Amino acid sequence: MNIDPSTRQKFLTFQRNELTEYHIYRELAKVTKNSANRDVLNRIANDELRHYEQLKKATGQEVSRDRFKIWKYVLIARLLGLTFGIKLMEAGEANAQTGYDDFEDEFEPAGLMSADENEHEQELIGLLDEERLQYTGSVVLGLNDALVELTGALAGFTLALQNTKLIAMTGAITGIAAALSMATSEYLSTKAEETEKHPLKASVYTGIAYIFTVLVLIAPYLIFQNYYVCLGITLILGIGIIASFNYYIAVAKDLNFRKRFLEMSCLSLGVAAISFLVGFLLRKFTGIEI
Repeated sequence: MNIDPSTRQKFLTFQRNELTEYHIYRELAKVTKNSANRDVLNRIANDELRHYEQLKKATGQEVSRDRFKIWKYVLIARLLGLTFGIKLMEAGEANAQTGYDDFEDEFEPAGLMSADENEHEQELIGLLDEERLQYTGSVVLGLNDALVELTGALAGFTLALQNTKLIAMTGAITGIAAALSMATSEYLSTKAEETEKHPLKASVYTGIAYIFTVLVLIAPYLIFQNYYVCLGITLILGIGIIASFNYYIAVAKDLNFRKRFLEMSCLSLGVAAISFLVGFLLRKFTGIEI
């Protein structure tokens, strides 16, 4: 096949991407315990290898895989979950479909390759079944409740108590008690529902998410002395947790990140502002000094 130098260079880029993704899927398949997920990954890997071979016929040249990209996405998938890692990679390679579409007239397999990238692989990725995503609702419950309740409580404690160590201790007691209560409620709620989720696992996910959030939010009060600075850092950390978790969910479940992030942020900051005002009013009108 005779192709001009510019087109050939683009094909070599596509070719390297296909070979790299083939190795990523193969590596992930090796470490995946779920047999259904392993089959999905191997099927996608075979598609990528077939695309690579078709491109190699057009360019007449071998290319090397991108070892750093393989290492990066395999590490992300192992740390943050298979579905998240794969969908993050696919989002980064989303221009492949458009790229193949541009060459349909001069490269016969381009149309089928584009269809594979745009439809077939996405369909296979949709079949991925991962426990941590099944319990996303439980994690959301723990994070959301902790962020809304504890940011509000810490804001109120900051004005009412005005002592960082006392605020931290009170926040920790409040947070841990609330985490246990929320985990118990999630256990009973899940047990009463007709769902595949295990009640104990659901309660554990909720409790861990809650306690993790509690520890992060009270940390500034254990480090710094100025309680206003502590409250500011706590609110920033809360926004960071909201952004990180919602980005994870948005990628893994193809949801709108901006909408979810703004909604959760407004709720947490709104409750914190109201609680801050309540703490101020209680201190002012009760006359209690600590």
